[in-house]
Amino acid sequence: MAGEVAPGAEGGLTFHPLDQFMLRPLFGGGDGSGFYNPAFYSVTNATLWMVLAVAAIFALFALGTSRRAVVPGRTQSVAELIYSFIYKMVEDVAGHDGVRYFPYILTLFVFILFVNFIGLIPTAFTATSHIAVTAILGFGVFIFVTVLGFVLNGTKFLGLFWMKDAPLVLRPIIAVIELISYFVRPVSHSIRLGGNIMAGHTVLKVFAGFAQIAAISPIAILGIVAIYGLEILVAGIQAYVFTILTCVYLKDALHPGH
Repeated sequence: MAGEVAPGAEGGLTFHPLDQFMLRPLFGGGDGSGFYNPAFYSVTNATLWMVLAVAAIFALFALGTSRRAVVPGRTQSVAELIYSFIYKMVEDVAGHDGVRYFPYILTLFVFILFVNFIGLIPTAFTATSHIAVTAILGFGVFIFVTVLGFVLNGTKFLGLFWMKDAPLVLRPIIAVIELISYFVRPVSHSIRLGGNIMAGHTVLKVFAGFAQIAAISPIAILGIVAIYGLEILVAGIQAYVFTILTCVYLKDALHPGH
C-alpha cells in the first residue's frame, strides 16, 4: 500500500493514492486477447485476492476444525468463537426463527472480514473497497429479505410500511417515507462498507507517500502506524456492521408487524 512517489515537474513530489484501487487483469488486457481472458470477463487482481480470502476461510473452518478435538487448538478455537458470536447475534437480533438463515449470514460475515483483513497486507488488493463488490453483497441481502418477506407473509409484508399506530392523516406520508427508506437500504448498505474501506486505505497511502520526505518522515511513519491500527479495527467493525444490519433486515422480513 506504499504510495508511488515520483519527481514532480518543479522538483516536488507527486503520488497517486487511488492507484491501489485499480483493477488489473492477470492474464491479459481484458479485450479477449489474453490467456483465459474472454472479452466478457477478465480474471483481475480483485478476483485473485477474493479467491485467497475464500481459501483462508476454508482453511480455518474446514481444515482447522477437521479433528474436532474436545479440547480445541488455536485454529479450532478461533473458528468456534466466530461461529458462536454470529450465531448469538442472529438469535438475539432476528429471533429464533432467524437461526435457520444463520449459514448465509455467517458466510457474509467471514467473507467480508477476511477480505478486509487480507487487504491490509502490503501490496494486497482490498476487494471490498470497490462498490461493484459491496453492491453485489448489499443488493443480494436486499433481494433475499424482500423475497423472503413476501414468501413468508404475503401481502402482510407491506405492513412494514404502514404505521397503524400513527394518526390516520399521517400514515400515507409515513408510508412513502418508509418505502423510500426501504429502497435506500441496499445503497447505504454497500456504500457504507466500500466507502470506509476505501477512505482508510487512501489515507494510509497518502501518509506512505509523505514518509519518503526526510523532513516529515518520522511524523508520517507514526501516522501510518496509528492509522494501520485503526484500519484493523475498521476491518472488523465494518464486517460486524454489515452483518448486524443484515440481521435487522431479516427480522423485518420475518416479523413485519413488529
